[in-house]
This record gives sequence, C-alpha cells and structure tokens, in this order.
Amino acid sequence: MPDAPRRRAGVPCAPPPKRYTVGGMTSVAAVEPETTAVPVQAVPAADVYVVLASAPAGLSAGQVAARRTTAGFNELPAPGRRRLWRRLARQFTDLFAIVLIVAAGITFLAYLLQSPREVGTLQLAVAIICVVLLNAVIGFAQEYSAERTAQALQAMVPHTCRVMRDGERQEVPVRDLVPGDVVVLEAGDAVPADLRLVEARDFAVDNAALTGESEPVHRSSEPAPASIPALQARNRIFMGTSVASGVGRGLVVATGVETEFGRIFRLAAAAPQPTTPLQRQIAAMARWVSLVALTVGAAMFLMRLPTGQPFVASFVFALGVMVALVPEGLPATLSVSLAIGVRRMARRHALVKRLLAVEALGSTTVICTDKTGTLTKAEMTVTQVWAAGRAHPVSGVGYGPEGEVTDPVPVRALLSAAALCGNARLVAAAGGGRRVLGDATEGALLVVAGKAGVDLAAEEAAAPRVAEFPFDPTRKLMTTVHRAGGHTACYVKGAPGAVLRGCVDVDWDGRSRPLDAGLRAEVIAAGDALAAGGLRVLAVARRVVAGARPSQEEAESGLTLLGFVGMADPPRPEVAEAVRMCRRAGIRIIMVSGDHPLTAEAVARRVGIVRRGNPVVVTGDRLDDTDDPGLEVLLSTSDELLFCRVSPEHKMRVVAALQRRGEIVAVTGDGANDAPALKHADIGVAMGASGTDVAREASVMVLLDDSFASIAAAVKLGRSVYHNIRKFLVYVFSSNVGELVPLLAATFAGFPLVPLLAVQVLAIDLGSDVLPALALGAEPPEPDVMDRPPRPRRERLMSLAVARRILFLGGIQAAGVTAAFFWHVHSSGIAYADLTADHPVYREALTITQAGIVVSQFFVSLAMRTDRQSLFTVGLFGNPALLAAGALGLAFMAGVSYLEPLQDIFHTAPLDAADWAVAAGCGVLLLAMEEGRKWVLRHRRPERRTS
Repeated sequence: MPDAPRRRAGVPCAPPPKRYTVGGMTSVAAVEPETTAVPVQAVPAADVYVVLASAPAGLSAGQVAARRTTAGFNELPAPGRRRLWRRLARQFTDLFAIVLIVAAGITFLAYLLQSPREVGTLQLAVAIICVVLLNAVIGFAQEYSAERTAQALQAMVPHTCRVMRDGERQEVPVRDLVPGDVVVLEAGDAVPADLRLVEARDFAVDNAALTGESEPVHRSSEPAPASIPALQARNRIFMGTSVASGVGRGLVVATGVETEFGRIFRLAAAAPQPTTPLQRQIAAMARWVSLVALTVGAAMFLMRLPTGQPFVASFVFALGVMVALVPEGLPATLSVSLAIGVRRMARRHALVKRLLAVEALGSTTVICTDKTGTLTKAEMTVTQVWAAGRAHPVSGVGYGPEGEVTDPVPVRALLSAAALCGNARLVAAAGGGRRVLGDATEGALLVVAGKAGVDLAAEEAAAPRVAEFPFDPTRKLMTTVHRAGGHTACYVKGAPGAVLRGCVDVDWDGRSRPLDAGLRAEVIAAGDALAAGGLRVLAVARRVVAGARPSQEEAESGLTLLGFVGMADPPRPEVAEAVRMCRRAGIRIIMVSGDHPLTAEAVARRVGIVRRGNPVVVTGDRLDDTDDPGLEVLLSTSDELLFCRVSPEHKMRVVAALQRRGEIVAVTGDGANDAPALKHADIGVAMGASGTDVAREASVMVLLDDSFASIAAAVKLGRSVYHNIRKFLVYVFSSNVGELVPLLAATFAGFPLVPLLAVQVLAIDLGSDVLPALALGAEPPEPDVMDRPPRPRRERLMSLAVARRILFLGGIQAAGVTAAFFWHVHSSGIAYADLTADHPVYREALTITQAGIVVSQFFVSLAMRTDRQSLFTVGLFGNPALLAAGALGLAFMAGVSYLEPLQDIFHTAPLDAADWAVAAGCGVLLLAMEEGRKWVLRHRRPERRTS
C-alpha cells in the first residue's frame, strides 16, 4: 500500500515478513516469517492494524485521500439500464401504439390502392404516425424524468457510519470508507463494508441478506482457521448485513464492488422489476379497449359495405371509429400523474421507494405506529430524578444545556454513574444546537448530568472504563466496569424491575440502607409514580468489587440502588391534528411500543390515540399466552388498543393478524428490531432522520422528518393520486364516447358521410385532450378526501361507478354534438345525397362537431376536478394549469377553424358566433347536469364518515 510503514535507513534488517491475503491483495507485516500467504481472518486482532497499515486511532486525512485514489468510493454499481434508444423504442411496444401503427400502415396501403389517390388518406396515415411519435416522446421524457427524480430522492436519505479518524470518533458518509478505516458498530447498524472484527462484545449479525440464515450469528475478534471460507469466519462481517446485538469495531477489508455483497448485487441488479397492480390494471384495460376498438371498427366497416359506400371510404370510416375509441395519450398521462404524486410526497418529507406504495396508501385502513421519534420528537429529556427518597425536578427541554436540577448535590453520584454507563456522545448539529451520536436515552443522561454540575470529562479521566456488558433485551440491563483509584466500580442502568432484582441496599443521602420489604415497596411505588406521569424510567445502581475484571454475574448482583431517572419524549405538536385527520378518514391507529404501558398510554392520550377512560393494553407477556385466533378476537374488541413491552416477533404477529382480518396495514419503525414488521406490512414506513439503515432498507416509504404527520399527509396525497388517475380516465373516455356516438348515429341514420374524420379525432385526442388530462393529474386533493373511508382493496380503476360517470358525461356530450351536426345539415335544406366531402355545409358541420367536442371537454375537465363537491365550492381558479391547458385547446380549435393550412388538413371551415354559441351551450348544459348529479350525491346519498 502507498502509505505502508517504510524501513528507516540504518535499522538492522528484520526477519522476512509474514504475508497475509486481504481480499485480492497481499499485505506485508513485520512479524514472524512464513512462506505461505495467510488470510486476514487468521491474523491475531492486534496484528490486523499492521496488516492494513492502520491504527486503533484510525487513519489520517492524508491516508484516506491516498487510499481513495486506488480503492475508489465505497459504492455498489448502478443496475444496468437500457440505452436511451432502447428505452425510446420500448415506447412503441405499448398496445395502444401497436394498434395505431397497424392502422397507419393499413391507411397508407389504402392510399396506394386508391384510384385516384386522395391526399386526405395519406394525411391521415401521416397524422397517425405523428401521434404515435409524439406519445412515445412524451412517455420517454416522463419515464426518464421519473427515474432521475427517484435517484435524486434516494440521495436525500442519509447513509452514514461511525469511524475513528485522526484519533477521534467521526460520522462520515458510507461511500467515503476506504480499506483500513476503523468502523465503530452497535446494534441496529448496517455493516457498511466487508470488515475484520478487532473488538466484539456480545456481538451478533443478521446475515440473511447475504447467506439466507434466519437467525443472527455471533461473531468475535478471535482468529479463525485459515482453511475455512471468509463467509464462515467468525471474525468477518460483510456489507449488506446488519448488527443484531452488541458493540464492536472492525477494520475495512474491502469496499464497493470488491465486497461479497457487491458480487451478489451485480447478479441481482439484472433482474426485471415486477409490475405493480396499477400497471397490470392499465395493461388489462388497454387490451380491453383495443379489442373493443377493433371489434366495433370491423363491425362498422361490415355494416357500411352493403349500403353501396366505396371500399376505401368504408374503411376510412371504420378507422375513424377505431381511432375514436383508442385513448392515445393515456400512457403518458398516467406516468405524469404518478410522478407528480411522488414529488408532492417528497415535498411533504415522504420518500416513496416504489409506486406500489402510492397505490396502497390510498387504501390504508390501519396504522401500527411506533411511539418514540414518530409521535414524539425523539429528544429524550430528563424531567425528574428520584434519589434519597424524594424527587428532584429538572428544567429545560431537548439536548441544549439550558436548565437546572433542583437540589443537585444528592443526585450527582447517581447522574455521574448514569452518564458513565453509556456510549453516546453529544455533538454539534448541522443547523445549530446539539444532537446525540448514539442512543437518545444515553444522550439525555449526559445532558442532565451537565445540568447538575457533573464534569463528565473529569469523571471519565478519574474512572476509565475497563470492561462493558452491553444492553441485552433479555436481561434489560447495561453495565460498565471502571477502574476508580484503588478499587473497581460497576455501574448498572436499565429497567427498574431488572435492576431492583440485583439490588440489596440503597444509597440514601450518602448512607447505605438495607433494601428490606418495606423499603423495596416504597422504591417500587416511586418508580411507578414516575411512569404513571408518562415518563420513561431508568434505575441506576452501583457495586464496588475487589477484582479488576468481575464477571457479568458478579457485576450485576449485590447492587446498591442510587435512584431513578424519569425522562419524557415530548409529543410533536403536529401529531394530534394528524391523528384526528386519520380518524376522520376511517383509519384506525394502534400503538405498538416497547415502552412501559403507563408511558405509552400517557403519550397516546396526549396525541388523541386514546380518548376514553380505559383502553385495552396488551403486553408482550399476554401476547405470548394468546394464540392467533385469540389475537384476532382481541383486535376486534376495541378501537383503542395499545401493545406495550413487545418484541419484534410480537409486532409481526400483530401485523399478520390484522392482514388476516382484511386490513391494509401501514407500520412505522426506526430500529433494526422493526425490520421484520416493516417488511411484512402492506406499507413499511421507516424514519429517515433517526432510523437505522436496516429499517430504511426494509421499508417502502421513508419519512425524512420522522413525523407521524407526514404519514397522514402521504395518505392524503396517495388518495389524491388514485382519484386523479380516475379523473383523467373519465375525462379521456368520455371524450371517446363523444367521438364515437356521432359516427354510429350517422351509420344508423344512413348518412353517406362521416360526422367526424379520423384526423379530427386525432387532433382532439392529442391537440385538445392531453394537456387538460395532464393538468387533472396535478389536481390538488379535494377538501373532503380525508373525510371518506378507505377504498376497498379489490376495487378496480374501471369500476362500475367510473363507467357510469363516463357514460353520463360522454352521453351528454355526444347527444349535444350529434344534434348540432345534424341540425346544421338539416337547416341548410340540402339533401343528404347531394352532400360531398368538399361541400361547404358539410365542412362547416364537421367543424361544429369538432368544436362541440373540444368545448364540451373543457367543461368536462372543470367538472372532473371534484367527485362530490361543487366546482364553485372549490373555486374555478384552483387549478391554473387546467385553465391554461383548456385555453390552449380552444386556441388550437380556433386555428383549425380559421387558418387555411389547418383547414386543408382537417377539412374544416370558419365558424360564426352562432356556431360557437351552440358549442358553448353544449358545454354549459353538461356542467349544469354534472353539478346536479353531485348535488344529489351530497344530499341523498351522503358518504359514510368515521367519527
């Protein structure tokens, strides 16, 4: 390596160096000679630093820079993506595009077979190809934009790790790791690279992502046999896995593509992305619409042939029918709507990793929420210290130094022990103030110790740590061992019940008192009183032993209780309103927490999850005694249900039981222990700021601000996205009905010509319909969207209600334009048989039909802004983009009517004021009838609300 130690001149030659293999490299260390290369797993822990040219204090800035030039960044390769021209070509494989391409080919063939050839037929073929090209460009641009947006949003989620550099513990981006970095790990961390452990205390890793092992496996820093594979070595851990328990340190052996996970990642990256239910529904709808279009077009062709119409004319008519039924702009409109929804959620601090989450959010019926960090600020603040038989209130909020402890002298010994028994550090926050590097509870203990006047640096120097027994969920304790003068002090903190089991006496104002039954009851009552006030309670104890290295059993028995620390995590101010919003939306909220039942209930009451006197509180012990059918019954007994003191297995059981009952379940979590439930849920929601890497990877949505209010906002936006998709489906297909009915009416009336040319249909669908449809996809949520119950899981996009609305709006539009067409022809006094394709009256009638559809569609777009609310309630100008899109469509229609080059293409004629008035009248009538329909819905069939 470029920064390996060099031999100084004049120093006697050392024995031949021992050679070790590190990944694909061979490193040299000045230790005993050996002729064969030795894997790094077989190296003693102390020699690993030498092998990797590192040190316990970590690398220097110069070493990091030098190694990055050779090793690069610690990043995995991006999945292989199709080339741009391949992505563009894929746009032409959409079923709608295929139908139009075939139609264009047949039309061009018909032009070649005509005698004499009509320019209009060639124009139609060219117009259809232009439509396909335009739709492909729009779809490609939106897909590319959505991909770039997803990449940018993913970069917003922080991925950092803790390392030792220049003798200090630092938090650096994972991508900045280089071989030789000393990484500090604790439970919940994702392993950022391939490491060789040099320190490990009760250390276990979850290798499921790499090896498929379902249970965590223990790891140590002891040398492993050189003959076994690296994946089986007990001192090796790998990128992509996670720390299940314990603390440790490891040296980076391989980064990026050189890791074991990097090799597997390259294989997995080539796997195709599964389609979402929404995509499958759209594909099925495309097949159905295309089949109907081809069938109806063929039927119209066969019906017109016996009437004596020319073959080519009959074919062009049938082609117009088919084109009228194909919603050419639908794929592009759909992609735009989803992209808008994802971006809106990102602005509300909700990063959606898969479109499936957008769909599922609209139908969420239950949210299983964690407490800390989601409902609360995740800034634990000590508010009470109980020592020497009395409480000592503490002022100040958060991690700032402001505040004081009432009568601090009697509690300094307790707070000193509590602060020493931890691994957290207070560091400067990017936006000012301080933040905790490590566990929030331990950070709160550091803050309150400072408020009481404890000099933490002096305490650490006077009592250096010599051993540690990390926190374990089973025993619910953490113990550190310190050399203090001529004796050894063991400091213990943890759950009050667990600590009290090991206590034999109490420190009472500097005097020891035996912990007899009476005093024990008094102490327990004091702890319960703190918990009843909504505080999280930790007990702190001490033992002085004679030996330098006591065992865990010795260190955690024969303890002297120093007292209790009560801390609160204040609820976020916006959560209460978010809970009310979810209740109105028919969404049930269940708290699933590892906290004390009294603490959990206190927070639940503050935010409105619990409103009545006695909620149903279920502990982990009760869950262990309840079978699955009993759990399902329990879930149906009360709307106010709290699960407390639960394990990851308990949380996953609750989620599975809810799903068996047909619920759509969203789960929030931030820790590694939440990952199973996050993966099992319909929507896993991880905390982006305070959550672990494991939780973020297991989720489909990441809250960048960790707030429950963002979940409620995301649900609202998810419902809006789904409703907007339905809105532009109704808008597009109602236009198709308006285009189809005049053609069918002409056939059954024996009219020799068509009321609407195929090229006009294309002009309507692409020139007038696409932009308003895109604007509908950006429609903000309706005011009452969160006053409706969740949509059923099996509800289809093209439901019966949607079909009825399409026929209602399309039927009104079709009746108006058909009547306008035949009224204009009839009022001219010219017989049907005397009309030709170039007759001015016929061209005026064609123009009236096209204008009537365009104007009516403008009014349809206004009507589609709401499902039940009156347009005049939400305001005519609430969607400026929609008004602008409608204005452009009307301007295009005016150009088609008055500009000679466009008149030649679309066979149109200038319209007078009366003609425009007729078209406008059709639109006004349509809007009035739709407002009447909404009024009936609001007054005769009020939608169910959930109180």
